[in-house]
This record gives sequence, structure tokens and C-alpha cells, in this order.
Amino acid sequence: MMDKIEHSVLSHIPMRSLSLRLARSTIKMQHNRSWRVDKINPVHDLIICLSGRGLYRFGDTDEEVELSEGMAMLIPAYTRFRGLHGGGDEPLIGIAQHFSLEFFGRGDLIQNTTLLRSATLPNWETLGPMVHLYRETADFGSTTLSQHHQFMVLLLAYFEAAFLGWQTPEEKTESQDHLSVQIMMAASRLSSDPLGAGVEEILAGIPYNQDYFRRAFKQRIGLTPQKFREMKRMEFAASRLGMGVRVKAVAAELGYTDPYYFSRQFKSFLGSSPSTYLSRNMGDTP
Repeated sequence: MMDKIEHSVLSHIPMRSLSLRLARSTIKMQHNRSWRVDKINPVHDLIICLSGRGLYRFGDTDEEVELSEGMAMLIPAYTRFRGLHGGGDEPLIGIAQHFSLEFFGRGDLIQNTTLLRSATLPNWETLGPMVHLYRETADFGSTTLSQHHQFMVLLLAYFEAAFLGWQTPEEKTESQDHLSVQIMMAASRLSSDPLGAGVEEILAGIPYNQDYFRRAFKQRIGLTPQKFREMKRMEFAASRLGMGVRVKAVAAELGYTDPYYFSRQFKSFLGSSPSTYLSRNMGDTP
């Protein structure tokens, strides 16, 4: 499961950039055929179905979502929804977690993304027991550090399955949300393709002054775009070394003609030489 989650869109963003808050303890859903709900929540709500079926309708539209085992649905804040049991004798069992998720301490991440309303979660055979544990261990009246960590894993899984793209408001320098989204998009591109486009190519399409954008990127991410890309390239190198690929071959994949310079870069970012990293993971030397 973690291999897939590591490649989700939010996994490319440093954790210091995200601020998750659970608005209340987990709601342990267990609804029979008579269950009905019609409400609006002031925070976002992620619902995950463990068994049974549920039907949800939104606003005054005909949009309808059916949830069944292994499916998740996000209800954005201030969205009116109506829910009812989906039929059959099996109760609808699952979790509903109210939360907020800020990025860079400046904006609502959910409001700046385009997501499927519902999605089937990946690797349910592994993720399902985690949802069960999250449900059964939730305190009644409080949230815990453990809950925050567990929910972030579930939220990453939903994002992996439901993410369609970033929303980019029309405002430019007047909107900090617009700037933050552009930084998220740039960081995601720099992370997801370590062998591909370089910093200059990616930043060429950014609708901001280059020097201003680089300063804002460093302020929010903690590294310059070039340092951030190089860090992600070294993380890619570590992954390849962990697969048993030799140091010279990994250096060549990343475009380094001098393996010794590659080794110095690797050590500066990850704290040990590539040969040491390889020997620790493979019990061998290059």
C-alpha cells in the first residue's frame, strides 16, 4: 500500500507545508434501513464505507453517489447533503471524519483541488483493516496524535484515487491562494519526474516574476526549486540503489558523467554515500 501512497499527489509536498486538523472525534457510522440525514457541515467530511451501502444526494441537484465497501467520498464544507441506507438487510458501517487541511498556512487545500466526489480506495486488502482499527480505537470525545497520523494515510489514499487536478484562480499577485497553488504544482512536477524537465523549463510556465517565485517557493517549501529538485533526484537514486542498481548506473540514469560528483551530492542530501547506502540495503558493495 505504501508504495502507491508514496506516489500520490500530496506525497510530493513536504509535510511542513500541510496542516491537518480533525474537527472532532471519528463518527462511527452504523446505520440501519431507517437511517436518514439532511445536513450541512462547516468543515470537510471524508466518509469511508466498510460494509453495507449508502446513498447520498447533494444540494438541490439530481447528483447521487452510492457508497459500498472500500469506497470513500468527500463532502466539502458547507455542502448540503442527504443520506440514506442503500437497501438490503446489512447495516451501513463506516467512518465519517470532519477535518480541515491547510497548505502553507494560507489556504484551504480542498478548495484548491478538483477531486472526484467518490472513489474506490487502492489496496483495500491492506487499507481496510487500517480503517477498522481507526474506527475501533477512536476516543469518544477527543482526537489524538495517532488519529491524525492514521487519518493522513487514509486521506492520501483518497487523494491518490480521486485527484483530477489543481484549481488555479484567475487572480495572480493579488491572491496568495493562486501563488500557493502554483508552488504546489511546481513542486509536484519537480518531484514526480526526477529524470525529466529541469527547473528552468518548469518555472518558464509560471505566471510570476522568476525571482519573486523562487523566493516564495523557498519560503513555503523550505528549499529553493533547484535544491528541492536535487533532493527529489537523490531520493529517486536511493530508491534505485535499494533495488540493487549499481552506483555508476544510477549516476548515469540521473545524467551525471562523474560518479564521484554524484556521490558527493547524494551524501550532502541523504547523509551517507551511495556505496554505503547500497551495502546497507543489499549486503554488498558496488
